[in-house]
Amino acid sequence: MSQESLQAKAINTIKFLAVDGVQTANSGHPGLPLGTSGIAYALWMKLLRYNPRNPKWFNRDRFVLSGGHGSMLIYSMLHLTGYDVSLEDLQSFRQWGSKTPGHPEYGETPGVEVTTGPLGQGLANGVGMAIAEAHLAAEFNRPGHEIIDHYTYAIVTDGDLMEGVASEAASLAGHLKLGKLIYFYDDNRISIDGSTDLAFTEDRGARFEAYGWHVSRVADPFDVEGMLAAVEAAKADPRPSVIIVHTTIGDGLPHVQGTEEAHGTPPGWEEIGLAKEAVGWPTEPHFYIPEEVLAHFHSKVDEGFELEAAWQAKFNAYQEAYPDMAAELERRIEGKLPEDWLDAVPVFPADPKGMASRASSGKVINALAAKLPELMGGSADLAPSNKTWISKEPAFSPETPEGRNMHFGVREHGMGAIVNGMAVHGGLIPYGGTFLVFSDYMRGALRISALSGYHSIWVFTHDSIGVGEDGPTHQPVEHVASLRIIPKMVTIRPCDANETAQAWRFAIEHDGPTALILSRQNLPTIDREIFANAEGLLKGAYTLADIGDEDPELILMASGSEVDLVLQAATRLAAESVNVRVVSFPSWELFKAQPQAYRDQVLPPGIKARLAVEAGVSFGWETWVGEHGKVIGIDTFGASAPGELVMEKYGFRVSNVMNAALDLLQSVRLSNEDRNNGYK
Repeated sequence: MSQESLQAKAINTIKFLAVDGVQTANSGHPGLPLGTSGIAYALWMKLLRYNPRNPKWFNRDRFVLSGGHGSMLIYSMLHLTGYDVSLEDLQSFRQWGSKTPGHPEYGETPGVEVTTGPLGQGLANGVGMAIAEAHLAAEFNRPGHEIIDHYTYAIVTDGDLMEGVASEAASLAGHLKLGKLIYFYDDNRISIDGSTDLAFTEDRGARFEAYGWHVSRVADPFDVEGMLAAVEAAKADPRPSVIIVHTTIGDGLPHVQGTEEAHGTPPGWEEIGLAKEAVGWPTEPHFYIPEEVLAHFHSKVDEGFELEAAWQAKFNAYQEAYPDMAAELERRIEGKLPEDWLDAVPVFPADPKGMASRASSGKVINALAAKLPELMGGSADLAPSNKTWISKEPAFSPETPEGRNMHFGVREHGMGAIVNGMAVHGGLIPYGGTFLVFSDYMRGALRISALSGYHSIWVFTHDSIGVGEDGPTHQPVEHVASLRIIPKMVTIRPCDANETAQAWRFAIEHDGPTALILSRQNLPTIDREIFANAEGLLKGAYTLADIGDEDPELILMASGSEVDLVLQAATRLAAESVNVRVVSFPSWELFKAQPQAYRDQVLPPGIKARLAVEAGVSFGWETWVGEHGKVIGIDTFGASAPGELVMEKYGFRVSNVMNAALDLLQSVRLSNEDRNNGYK
């Protein structure tokens, strides 16, 4: 069989595996896999460097299917090229417990690099991967020892390019001249509503040229040699590259190809049969793979093994020449932390004036950065406010790729998805910062970081109405609650500098995303000689102090800046013979994860008088205060005025906390008396 004939057969195999999977599930998106099967063949058989026996080989090329709805494309390629994705897995597409979910999910399928589906996320993740590669190469490579040297490829779609996150990420990628980023654009000009002429008519090539990308075109989506030539040109150019391929959605389906009907609807076995007959393909059995085609694809198993073996030999030579650097790279590839890294976590002395937790966070970042060279990040044009800058380190740029400070620009959503890409690449612990109120702009990336368990650290400052004069547009009230309801996101709002240090400690050790909620205004640094150790933060909530002569009858709980407020109120209540427990409550998620015995120790079930104080919406606190408790929160928007005045006007003052606590205590006492007297 000629190579040309084998190639055509291989492309048809990709097509029909994908469409058979969609039809068997009676659910999914056949259009993209059919239209981009030629691109997939060129990538997986001619371009990508990977080892199916070790999907985590560090120097592999990365591939992102940004149009994740076309997931049967990547599942088919993984099966054909020898990954641990069986034919039975393809036949279980979109079914409960399968390795082949409706959209690619990181950690669920060997060979899937990132979770994609929400359009634009994958495109931006790839930018993060390319940043990570460039940075690690600059840090570790030496002349004659290019040990980090790989490309990031993606298939991106019309839908990806319409999303704002893609514009943000592509703009930054062009600015940074990420030359090892190569995207194939599936230019089929169809979206769910119909032709892209309905809403998407700009010159996409000119747009990317304006971003600073190298742009080329391939007219025939099955012209493999043309695609290879385009990639060679891309590799020769120092800019990121987009190769625009003129495809036909649903290619080969006689009645629906080129229309919106091919996008997300199973075409039916009759339509599939006609497509197969048109190219001389057997209509039965479904999921048919010719033996010679399988052998052709499986050649990548041995080839991949040899690629990694050759790299390992290079690494061994590198190890001999640069043993310390090789050991450091191995540590970071394995995701291990230095044995003595905890020594770098600072301890702050008591200080009634204190500092803003954004400021203490900045000090912690710099202390940790000296011990953790993998710590790298920045802010969405807010480094002086977020305090995210690593001092004595340059910014990451085309001239200084070794830099650890990122200038993300005013691109919150792009920043979030790029940080996720950096995290999933490996070798780095990335962080991204902005004002808490703008976490709304990056919600999609935050959610994906939690869904996928990426080690992304989110630094959110200006955490409440205490922001002051900027007014309600910049004063978050619902945002902490909205982060707390994201499954697998750990949200921490520390009350002082030492809790902030412990929050960073947790974020570094945690194998998923962490949101750090930090203040603009100063917070007193609590005297830990008198009050409980800040390591209690690691359990989410802890008894800061029991104030009074006897066992507590009232619990005051708070997070962040309001902890000092309830401490002051508790001290004055104790002077009036009220015995009070003060609970610092920085993280609901961490507290929920503790054994019930510990939770009962901090919040004894017998103490019904519980008052929570937080400068945000009261939603959710009912879980912790119980049916008899109360919450001092803010269930409206803020106002423009000096921060201290705004806090006072909204009830965050000692006298209001005391009055609310006394009213609550009196109510609980009366309720207890009623029960003791036999009343209901």
